[in-house]
Amino acid sequence: MRSMLTATLIFMATGAAAQAQLTPPSTAGAKPKQVATVPIRPALQTPTDTAGAMAQTERLAIQSDLAWVGQYNGTISGDVSERMVEAIKEYQKAGGGKPTGVLNPKERQVLAETAKRRQDNAGWKIITDAGTGARLGIPTKLVPQQTSDANGAKWSSTTGTIQIQLSRRKEANPTTAKLAEREKKEPIGRNVDYTVVKPDFFVLSGLQGLKKFYVRGTFKGDEVRILTVLYDQATENTVEPVVIAMSSAFNPFPANAGPPPRKTVEYGTGVVVNDDGAIVADRQITDGCLAIAIAGFGNADRVAEDKDHDLALLRIYGARGLKPLALSDGAAKASVEVTGISDPQNQGGGNAASSVKAQVAQIGGGNELALSPAPAVGFSGAAALDGDGKFAGIALLKPVIVAGPATTPAAQAVLVGADSVREFLKANGVNAEGRSSDAKASVVRVICVRK
Repeated sequence: MRSMLTATLIFMATGAAAQAQLTPPSTAGAKPKQVATVPIRPALQTPTDTAGAMAQTERLAIQSDLAWVGQYNGTISGDVSERMVEAIKEYQKAGGGKPTGVLNPKERQVLAETAKRRQDNAGWKIITDAGTGARLGIPTKLVPQQTSDANGAKWSSTTGTIQIQLSRRKEANPTTAKLAEREKKEPIGRNVDYTVVKPDFFVLSGLQGLKKFYVRGTFKGDEVRILTVLYDQATENTVEPVVIAMSSAFNPFPANAGPPPRKTVEYGTGVVVNDDGAIVADRQITDGCLAIAIAGFGNADRVAEDKDHDLALLRIYGARGLKPLALSDGAAKASVEVTGISDPQNQGGGNAASSVKAQVAQIGGGNELALSPAPAVGFSGAAALDGDGKFAGIALLKPVIVAGPATTPAAQAVLVGADSVREFLKANGVNAEGRSSDAKASVVRVICVRK
């Protein structure tokens, strides 16, 4: 302060001396000239400035928390925006506070606690879908029922008022514009009131009958993945904050994801082929298992594999009541009946065997046979019978190949022919002497437990 004052005085003295040299002395008694001064004030920091000074992770957290309390309906990106500032003001007004656009420590704490409580009430979890490798957020308490197949997965409430579907399909030369137009028309009766189409994704929302819907989709190569949320209008206050969180969390093609992660517990189907406890199953389902169990019969050993055809030979010991399937000389004709045991999630925890029809077609002119439509998760290793009820082969679900351009799209399910199955068993000393023609009595659930 003293040095500043000294400098000021020196400046004033120097200025006065210069003035005395350039102007004549003032007349005695004249009044000094008054000079008006304006104080300089520092620029005020705006709420946007304050938000911009935050770490992006904190902005992400605030946007997410505001969405969960129903005050923010934008993209949760961590970017500074007027929408975020306005959402903060609305949140402050709703709580009886002053709408400054900047959260004080107490407001921030209450916001975080409220959002966390609502996430817990919804059962919010970020998961990786085992069928596609996509990452998405699911309100598990709102949609406790799950089913899945090779075409995606579905979660729903017990009454069906809330439904979430992740679908996948192959499509030649897709664009987001073409995908959006198709989704507007399917299913019939959609009334779209909001549309966003970007080069890398599209979003639609509106009414579908008496329900509200939200669709977000994208593609990579020839693989299309679409997230759809369908909910009754009566659940709007509960579901809409979740929809915003789901949209922002949806990552259909995670970078460097590779193959979808293997499940800790994975279910498949096995076919009993003799009285000694020999069972043919899917090699990939039974790969890397700490333990393999056959439901109702106990643990099994994997004693042989065929990498070319993805078959595995399992054996259980001391089992009674087995009904080996007759491996008669059937043939994969235009269609087959596939009998297996669906994943427990697809049948409310049950273990019943069931049968589905599938069409058979050659892939790329080779010996591999594709099945369409692909059976449900859990059917891999199921028995396929031809139209005459004779053994036609083993049905296998194939792991998802995360997209890329391909001249021949990969089949989601294939049929290993009866001849290949018999040769595999013969090479491993198994006498397939089954007489049963009842495939439902001859298939068993295979359970693989991994780390």
